[in-house]
Amino acid sequence: MPQLITPYPADDHDHHDDLNNLGLQADQTMLGKSVLDRRRVLGLGLLGIGLLVGCGSAALTTPAIGGTTGTAECPAAIPSETAGPYPADGSAASGQSLNVLTRSGIVRQDLRTSLSTGNTAAGVPLTVVLRLVNTNASCAALSGYAVYLWHCTADGNYSMYSSAIVGEDYLRGVQESGSDGTVTFQTVVPGCYAGRWPHIHFEVYPTLASATNASNKIQTSQLALPQATCEAVYATSGYSASTSNLSRISLASDNIFSDGSSTQMPTMTGSTSAGYTATLTVGLAR
Repeated sequence: MPQLITPYPADDHDHHDDLNNLGLQADQTMLGKSVLDRRRVLGLGLLGIGLLVGCGSAALTTPAIGGTTGTAECPAAIPSETAGPYPADGSAASGQSLNVLTRSGIVRQDLRTSLSTGNTAAGVPLTVVLRLVNTNASCAALSGYAVYLWHCTADGNYSMYSSAIVGEDYLRGVQESGSDGTVTFQTVVPGCYAGRWPHIHFEVYPTLASATNASNKIQTSQLALPQATCEAVYATSGYSASTSNLSRISLASDNIFSDGSSTQMPTMTGSTSAGYTATLTVGLAR
């Protein structure tokens, strides 16, 4: 992996089980569920199978922090996580106070091109769709909020910080949530670097106008990318170090996602040739 200026700190806090031979009840219940729920059952492995058999045709629920549960449409509030050492949000990190949020053009949907140089980040295309909802108001859509999203390149570097791309500012951008609470970003699937599960950082701000400095943020969290997607992507060119890095980390051993990632793992659709879409409802206690 290319050398990063500073190491990722220790506090930067899909598997498909065989559904055959589980009996008629499981088969009938699975067939009666939506495509989304079937994918989520498979993604949860043994836990999903237990929920499938135990709940019958009831709505599939997901475990959440504090022992509460939520549905895919109305999840529990997403947990707070560290912004890590490469946020470029005006906060002090890696011995600097870099701030991409004040740059002209940072409010954008396509994050792949650097505002500073015009260079484009390579990688398998990824569309990230986040829907912000208020968990204190029956998951009503949160419109007019802003999301700042950033992540590493296909080879594990961070723009503005890593020595190889310190002059770039791609794979960073801000979007305002629409009337349905949704923000959409066009980017690339990030690589896996040593010591961390593949992930995407994001911060939420109460308004677009306030998304200029980390001091105004109301939430910081991370998305955990599904293993099956990562394995498929990392088998393509441009992700040479990611396969071996991924083999040495798991969600259970990752220092961010080891306490659970059910509210942080998006639903993935697509392919390496057509690109992927990651969709997640983000619960915020407002």
